[in-house]
Amino acid sequence: MLNKRTTEVYALGQHISMSAHKARRVIDQIRGRSYEETLMILELMPYRACYPIFKLVYSAAANASFNMGSNEANLVISKAEVNEGTIVKRLKPRARGRSFAIQKPTCHITIVMKDISLDEYIDTDSITWSQKPKCKKKNKTMSYYDMYSNGGRWDKK
Repeated sequence: MLNKRTTEVYALGQHISMSAHKARRVIDQIRGRSYEETLMILELMPYRACYPIFKLVYSAAANASFNMGSNEANLVISKAEVNEGTIVKRLKPRARGRSFAIQKPTCHITIVMKDISLDEYIDTDSITWSQKPKCKKKNKTMSYYDMYSNGGRWDKK
């Protein structure tokens, strides 16, 4: 049996001074697209989050060309995620000697790129039984909870 082995590179930007919600708005547009298409989208979008994401995509492509020797035309963004970082807290002076807390959010952005021309296949028949996974995860189904059919809690006094 043949399994597909992918080769991926990534670029990580930490403590970027913007909200994670604003960065996710841009990241959702470029996830799964090719490298050239991503650069065009990021150059034309009017959001402030596009510039640091553009730098990370460019850095991930440079990592792919340097580490794996891959061509930029074959790169695809396989995973892009934004996590919340630390919140920088500052004080702003206000009227009558009072101070007001200012919270400046940060985020961590990860861009993972995959070269679709370097996909290789490995033979899993040559792997011994001790190297194969012992158990498989069971599929869990979520049951839908309908609160209107059972009367709800607010109807009872």
